[in-house]
Amino acid sequence: MISLKTLKELSWFFRAHWKRYTIGIAFLFFIDILMLWPPRLIGETVDAMRNSSLTAQDLTRTVTILLALGVGLYAMRFAWRYLLNGGALILERTLRERLFGHLTRMTPSFYHRKRSGDLMAVATNDIPAIEQTASTGVLTLVDSLFMTLLTLGVMVTAIDWKLTLAALIPMPFLAWSTAYYGRLLHERFYLAQEAFGEMNDHVQQSISGVRVLRAFVQEKEDIEAYRRVSEKTLERNVSVSRIDALFEPTIAIIIGFSFLIGLGYGTYLVFTSAISLGELVAFNLYLGLLIWPMFAFGWLVNVLQRGGASHKRLSELLVEQPDVHEVDHPIAAETPHTVEARHFSFAYPGSDKLALSDITFSLGEGETLGIVGRTGSGKSTLCRALLHQYEMKSQTLFVGGVPIEELSFDTLRQKIAYVPQEHLLFSRTIAENVSFGKPGASEAEVLHAMRLAEMESDLMQFREGLKTMVGEKGVTLSGGQKQRISIARALLLDAGILVLDDSLSAVDARTEEAILRHLRQERANKTTIITAHRLSAVQHAELILVLDEGRIVERGTHAELMQQNGWYAEQYRKQQMEQDVAG
Repeated sequence: MISLKTLKELSWFFRAHWKRYTIGIAFLFFIDILMLWPPRLIGETVDAMRNSSLTAQDLTRTVTILLALGVGLYAMRFAWRYLLNGGALILERTLRERLFGHLTRMTPSFYHRKRSGDLMAVATNDIPAIEQTASTGVLTLVDSLFMTLLTLGVMVTAIDWKLTLAALIPMPFLAWSTAYYGRLLHERFYLAQEAFGEMNDHVQQSISGVRVLRAFVQEKEDIEAYRRVSEKTLERNVSVSRIDALFEPTIAIIIGFSFLIGLGYGTYLVFTSAISLGELVAFNLYLGLLIWPMFAFGWLVNVLQRGGASHKRLSELLVEQPDVHEVDHPIAAETPHTVEARHFSFAYPGSDKLALSDITFSLGEGETLGIVGRTGSGKSTLCRALLHQYEMKSQTLFVGGVPIEELSFDTLRQKIAYVPQEHLLFSRTIAENVSFGKPGASEAEVLHAMRLAEMESDLMQFREGLKTMVGEKGVTLSGGQKQRISIARALLLDAGILVLDDSLSAVDARTEEAILRHLRQERANKTTIITAHRLSAVQHAELILVLDEGRIVERGTHAELMQQNGWYAEQYRKQQMEQDVAG
């Protein structure tokens, strides 16, 4: 039997738009009632012709009624399509908004587990399949049910119950076949959607990494890998199509047997005068009206199984919860722009190894903190911890003297302007990328931020200036230009705390020095945190932390660290020698 679980799970939407669906279903009901009238009129006309009692007036009246019914049915069919299909489109929009809103609330660990291709497949393939359930599914369920019951009722009461019962003998085979095919369809469609997600993910990675593919001359290998993924997707979709293809022929054969029984047994009843010829004609017309409900029944199973598989995939995403939650009564009040860690330790979700261990420091308002260390020492982890992207031990990390877990997300993120290592630019103009966090910024404010980021001279090289379109992920820009636009975007916010996570690595020493000079001038009373591999970027900081395997191994000012003659001093001298040689 068919499963109505998906429709039950969408009941929240049907309740919210009950007027639209009630009126649409009412029109369907009236259409089904009116559809029963023409077979009766035609049957009576046939009997009148056989009895030679048909007059021109009777024929004109019958034709007029049929034409009026045609016009009325046309108008009501337009109405239900507008109401039901329009409602389903509202559902599609609602689900897309719900999915997008959910994705924006999820924490990084969610995106570590989920592939981008799967998320895109849910948005582009699964949600339309659910929309089909709310439109085609509701239509076929209601219409086939009403039409079947009404038509059978008329056939039993107005024609002959024995003939009706005989014609329905093949129907149990229809119920069994649709249940069997429906189960197979659900399983195969779910696998097909998974394969489509894998193909989406492969395409997304290939396009994003096209420069790497070309640099390593892997174009042919990637095309071959895509061919294997696409063939897998094709095979699974073909397996779905095989089941799809079996639905219609199976139903057609069953309906054909019903017609055969109806015609053979009905002819016998006419010869025995149990029914009239007109009643046999009407019966076959009524049986013809059952063709749509029977096909619709198979179509309904198809739609519900596809919608059920898609709704399952969507639900699996929506039930995911972010790792980090706001407290019931977060603090939203203004606090000083200070940062403090008290024996702060942190391990990534799913890992037993500490990424940061016993981190302790205090950074006053207007001061600069430098964080340096070997690759993988935990510099970026400490920066991301300040954004409260992961769940962590309470009462160990403070902003403005308040534990970050007690600050509202909005308050915390308004305080901090963050420039990550991965500089994501959107396929928009330079001005739109810079003003992303402050959409109402004036052109003068954007230019000032660009000037602070030492991007003004580069901007003059672009023919359209601030209106220059940036390719996806900044593909048309150099690494240094992308970094400086990202820095300008953060500086435009003028936040109390600025975090630069190795954000000067792609610029030369002169540009780095100019940007740092601008920061000291513009942010004299604001707090700045800089992680870097090039130690010249942090030598002006009031406090420098040297991390190694998540622990602080050295701390102090530049002068103090040089006196300690440890890793920092060794690296600084080495970098200075390299700079002198290069100069």
